[in-house]
Amino acid sequence: MSNLDQSSNSKGGLRVGVQRFGRFLSGMVMPNMGAFIAWGLITAMFIKTGWFPNETLSQLVDPMIKYLLPLLIGYTGGTMVHGQRGGVVGAIMTIGVIVGSDIPMFLGAMIAGPLAAWIIKQFDKAVEGKIRAGFEMLVNNFSAGIIGGILGIFALLGIGPAVEAISKVLSSGVQGLMNLGLLPLVNLIIEPGKVLFLNNAINHGILTPIATDQARELGQSVLYMLESNPGPGLGILLAYCFFGRGMAKSSAPGAVIIHFFGGIHEIYFPYILMRPILILAAIAGGVAGTLTFMLTGAGLVSAPSPGSIIAYSLLTPRGGYLPMLAGVLVAAVVSFLIAALLLKTGKQKDEDLESASGRMKDMKSQGATPNAAITANHREADRAADMASPTVKTDVKKIVFSCDAGMGSSAMGASILRKKMKAEGIDVTVTNTAISDIPQDADVVITQQVLTDRARSVAPNAEHISIDNFLKSPEYDALVERLK
Repeated sequence: MSNLDQSSNSKGGLRVGVQRFGRFLSGMVMPNMGAFIAWGLITAMFIKTGWFPNETLSQLVDPMIKYLLPLLIGYTGGTMVHGQRGGVVGAIMTIGVIVGSDIPMFLGAMIAGPLAAWIIKQFDKAVEGKIRAGFEMLVNNFSAGIIGGILGIFALLGIGPAVEAISKVLSSGVQGLMNLGLLPLVNLIIEPGKVLFLNNAINHGILTPIATDQARELGQSVLYMLESNPGPGLGILLAYCFFGRGMAKSSAPGAVIIHFFGGIHEIYFPYILMRPILILAAIAGGVAGTLTFMLTGAGLVSAPSPGSIIAYSLLTPRGGYLPMLAGVLVAAVVSFLIAALLLKTGKQKDEDLESASGRMKDMKSQGATPNAAITANHREADRAADMASPTVKTDVKKIVFSCDAGMGSSAMGASILRKKMKAEGIDVTVTNTAISDIPQDADVVITQQVLTDRARSVAPNAEHISIDNFLKSPEYDALVERLK
């Protein structure tokens, strides 16, 4: 293998590794977002400065944030590592972290839950096949109790205080950035990270724990809005509506609705991958929006999931609607103006999402910008090779759409393909999951290109189809024709 190929594989492996770790972090929070939103709504309505102050009902606020939410995170993290048994032991260790600290232990739960599950998993492997018949339940129950109890004590005395110190350092760092007026610069990292499908990891794995602690003290936090602001993506999609070409222009209006009102930000990522320079528009919009949020004192009471304008409206505290709308509008206007300028001054040629994503794929692997015609030929050759390979399934019973979280863009793609299949009378199950939860009986797995490597590692025996845009993709029609 050439040095160039080795470098490409190394970068791809690093990207996949970062995505997998990010997915693991967000995977502990996202299944529990309903609990976070419930806490946020109760806080917004019933605390002293809420919409309907109520001393009795506001008693729910502290127990939920101190005990319920961290325990849910710890249990979920444990189940991800070692099923329900891992979840139980993870929750035991998490309660030790909670008791050993005076602040909400979200970060501690993210450590304790998976760590405890991994330890009990190693114990189970060590004793597998060595337990006398009839003693399995006794050993399983007492091993979980003994190991869980020891880990709970260790968490109380060691992990809790250590994580509390780390949390205070992180919070102080964030507060320092806010005091210096430098918080908007965080968007220099957030916006490119989102396009690499690290959006859920950034938002729910990093920002949400810090923001929740801040919201507990102040009643709201601007950190909830750094990654979830729908303004930058809205501006880019509107620019494509007016100045785009080909499939990109025709699909952009539908993408606007799905992004802004549905909160599925992944829908605009391919439009940036089509013209990578548009990341400047996203960054500028994010910086401008965050700066506006800071200057106007905007904030949300809980994490908006998904990041739609509807979720923003529901989680905005009393008196905070004008600052919230101002930040979203400024971000949209700035990103629109820059994206429009870049699209207007770029090369005047028809281009759709498919060929653009193919060019991006070659750029990632070769580190250079290839000729568009050559890229299109490579793309068609790759597709022809895929269709001729043994991995193409002939007897398809289950098609799985998969994205990072398994809730947004993949659900949308599954719905579109399901309707196409039904219209043609094709009896095939079409569902959607997170990448880490792809079922092993899936015949066809459909993902966006930057996530396909991860999907292959989870379901190596399935046929994998990479698409560019869940909203409108020629691969849907090709798959329907093949299955007819």
